[in-house]
Formats: sequence, C-alpha cells, structure tokens
Amino acid sequence: MRLYFTAISALIFGTLFWDIGSKRESTQELFVVMGALYSACMFLGVNNSSSVQPIVSIERTVFYREKAAGMYSPITYAAAQGLIEIPYIAVQTVVFGVITYFMINFERAPRKFFLYLVFMFLTFTYFTFYGLMAVGLSSSQHLAAVISSAFYSLWNLLSGFLIPKAYKLWFLLMQSLVNCFLIPGWWICFYYICPIPWTLRGIIMPQLGDVETKILGPGFEGTMKEYLAVSLGYEAEINGFSAVGLSVIVLLGFILLFFGSFAVSVKLLNFQKR
Repeated sequence: MRLYFTAISALIFGTLFWDIGSKRESTQELFVVMGALYSACMFLGVNNSSSVQPIVSIERTVFYREKAAGMYSPITYAAAQGLIEIPYIAVQTVVFGVITYFMINFERAPRKFFLYLVFMFLTFTYFTFYGLMAVGLSSSQHLAAVISSAFYSLWNLLSGFLIPKAYKLWFLLMQSLVNCFLIPGWWICFYYICPIPWTLRGIIMPQLGDVETKILGPGFEGTMKEYLAVSLGYEAEINGFSAVGLSVIVLLGFILLFFGSFAVSVKLLNFQKR
C-alpha cells in the first residue's frame, strides 16, 4: 500500500511542479524550486512515520506475549523491525525519486541525481525510524500520533525554510517581506538539532549550490550560488567540511539515534496492562 501511495504522490508532485526545475531566473522562481524539494521530502517522510506507527503498535502486543514465553530477544526484535523497513524505503526512494526528478526537470547530471536519491533515502529512513521510536516510547499508538504531530510542526516551522535563519542580517533587512520573520536567537539551537534543515541543505546544495546563473530579486542581484549563501546560509563548506558530506553524517546520526532509542525502549519499557 505504501508503494502505491508513493507512486501516486510522486505523480501528483510531478504534475504540480511540472518543469519548475528549469525555471531559475529570479529569487521567486528559486524559492519555488526549493519549495518543490522541501515539500516532496517532508510530505512523504511524515506519511512514512505515521503509517508505520499503527503496525508497530499492534506487533508490540504480540512481542510482549512471545517475550514472556522466551521466544523473542528485545534487541533482536528491534533490529528486525528496523531492518525490514530498509528494502521498502529503498524501493520507495527509487519510485518517488525517479518520477519527481524528471517530471520537475532538475538538471540531468549523474552526481546530482544520485545525491537526490541518497538524501531522499536518508530522509525517509529517519522519518520511519522516528515513527518506530515514537511508538516505542509511548503507551499507545494514539499518544505517539499526538506527540509526533507536535514534533512535525516544530520541525516544519524551524527548518529554516518557512522562517529563515538570521545568517547575514544586512541582506535580510533589505527584504521587507522577511524583516520581522527570522528564527529568534533563543530558538536557533533547535534549528541545528532538527533533522529537516540538514535534509534541506543536503538536497538543495547539490542541485543549486554550484549554479552560476544570474538571478534578480528584491535587494539582490547576483548568482544563484551567492543567493543561497546570503539568504539561507547554504555554502559549499561548513568550518572546512563539505556541507553535503556533513549533512549525510548528521542524518545518519539521527537515524542511529531514533533506531537506538526504539531498541532501548523495547528492552526497558513495558506498557502491557494485565
């Protein structure tokens, strides 16, 4: 069912953002392209997380029974629960990635296409494992869904796309539309511990970060590469490290964190009611 939903969603996104990837002459068109990338990974990621929760919740009841009979080891069960998702996510990534990449008409370069699939795979994986963790740490599927909704909203709000991070304030102040809408300093730490900004950085930089096309916008005239640097803080390197490589490492860290939390919850927590 998930694969059917993926294919249908890919066709919807492809037709909605048809040929947007080739239109990059202004800052407004650039944000539409980035919006296509952002909405694609966010939408299907949330669906993955939400769809896995009822399944894990039902299977946990069976696990309690088999664990009491000495049939299941908690860590082995958790490992199987996570690893069985990998083939589905891989197929899902290929189906969604191929359809959306060519319908949206991003640049046809092997490296860019490969990195697009890599970050889609990592994003779908950490969303799926977050769904596992949410159920593992909650007493019921319904509580996990409520808590997850709150986190989705925070991730969405503080991803740095809807509300920019104050990177080069002199530039942002020139644009009246965002003059009063920057992530406050006391929330900026959440920006760095949120997985979505790293997904965006990793998926946008390979597609647009090396483009030298001149674009125009309110208070800006320069290349697309320069605009990404001054508006979103997306540069090729972060403290001497490749931004794309660092994004991969951070997302792998989130995957291990969410999966590890699920495994520990299965081993230590018991919400069974006798």
